[in-house]
Amino acid sequence: MFHLNSLTRLLLNETKTYSIKKQYFKKSAILNTFWEPDDKGGYRDDRKFPPFKERMREGLKELKKEIALWSQEVKEHLEADPVLMYRPGEVDVAWQFGNKEALEEWVVTADADNNEGFSNCSLDLKSQGTGLFSGKISLRTPKDGRVKRAGYCNIRTIRPRKSFKRETYLNWTPYNMLIMRVRGDARSYLLNINTRGYFDITWFDIYHYVLFTRGGPYWQVARIPFSKFFLASKGRVQDLQAPIPLDKVTTFGITAADRYGGEFALEIDYIGLEFDPNHKEEFAYEMYKTPKYIVAV
Repeated sequence: MFHLNSLTRLLLNETKTYSIKKQYFKKSAILNTFWEPDDKGGYRDDRKFPPFKERMREGLKELKKEIALWSQEVKEHLEADPVLMYRPGEVDVAWQFGNKEALEEWVVTADADNNEGFSNCSLDLKSQGTGLFSGKISLRTPKDGRVKRAGYCNIRTIRPRKSFKRETYLNWTPYNMLIMRVRGDARSYLLNINTRGYFDITWFDIYHYVLFTRGGPYWQVARIPFSKFFLASKGRVQDLQAPIPLDKVTTFGITAADRYGGEFALEIDYIGLEFDPNHKEEFAYEMYKTPKYIVAV
């Protein structure tokens, strides 16, 4: 049988222990291993939206265009013949810089845009009807000393949309080759194929491969199999690799970022797709069977 003093001491000890545990958990850092707070990877969003009435007026102006686009989608769906969509050995151009409207399909960014460095770049239309991705990569250290995201320039296509601004995917399943006609400066550029899914854990899934360019005045045609692209997330190559889900492509991009600063220039004629019947490789990288819960995704 407990005495009153013993019971009181027991309750006080339990309360003290609970308070210590509560204080400990309040100070513990939240582990965001999988959860992503936003789809911009922590970058700021400075977009300013107009008032509601102005957005409504702009939306009504777009209504006629969206209805026409929807009608065209229905017509193409009824007339489409998957057998005639592509031919082996024939390049289907996905992006070409023939006019200024083609530049609107691309977004240009550099570390200076986010106050993380001093690089700058642009995507311009040349008189010959080609696109010029050029700029200057700066290896100057930012004032805060953080160089993790410094020293890069990037161009990326906007995500495809159906009528009424519905997000969709690029379906590249009939193809197994990426074709690029470029004229470079002997630098290496990183090619990025984004396969962002619905869930936040897949927002930053990007497949990479390197484009090696030659210097000089001559054009080169780069033929890169999709089987050569490897999976990474936020710049980290993943242990668990898999081929590109070619029916879930959202964007395509090119990054200039290496250990050599200075000016760079990549002239692009077109970016296309091809099916090569002689290419039988499904995935270039050897996979190893490991015990469960060992391989990090």
